Amino acid sequence: MALTFEVDPKFDSTLRDGICALWADVSNAGGAVGFVPPVTTEDIRPELVKHLVSMAEGRTRLLVGYDEKGAVAATAFLVRNTHRLMSHWLWLYTVMVHPGHQGKGYGRELMSAAAEAARGTDGIEAIRLTCRGGTGADRFYATCGYKEVGRVPGAIRVADGDDRDDIIMLLPLG
Repeated sequence: MALTFEVDPKFDSTLRDGICALWADVSNAGGAVGFVPPVTTEDIRPELVKHLVSMAEGRTRLLVGYDEKGAVAATAFLVRNTHRLMSHWLWLYTVMVHPGHQGKGYGRELMSAAAEAARGTDGIEAIRLTCRGGTGADRFYATCGYKEVGRVPGAIRVADGDDRDDIIMLLPLG
């Protein structure tokens, strides 16, 4: 069963709680989305608030994928670049698929929906994202058409003695 995607959904407490739960579940399963396990939804909430502020300011769009039960199963945040010389591309952040839905092709569906949402944004010609080295995420994004365009060795400190590369990837939309 495919996910149902919505861009810029009405934000309410149910959606907030669904995103926080998804983010915690992905993080606790080892997903590289800004946290290291163990985390709770209360640990996640302040980071989600930062995204919400950016949404209120019109710089960020939210893409949500709902499963057949209507639960939040996937998300991505599309963030406009505010630098005047780089406004022709946007950032893709916090790309997540619930661990219970891994292996169903939902990640590819999410990336395709994100590209469609970006194409529907005036003046956007490319999507840029970063991912944590050592997770295989770069290989996944490459299968979705992204190309590695940069790498900062050891930029992400997961734990003492566990530094990972910050991999920069780009998807031209033209």
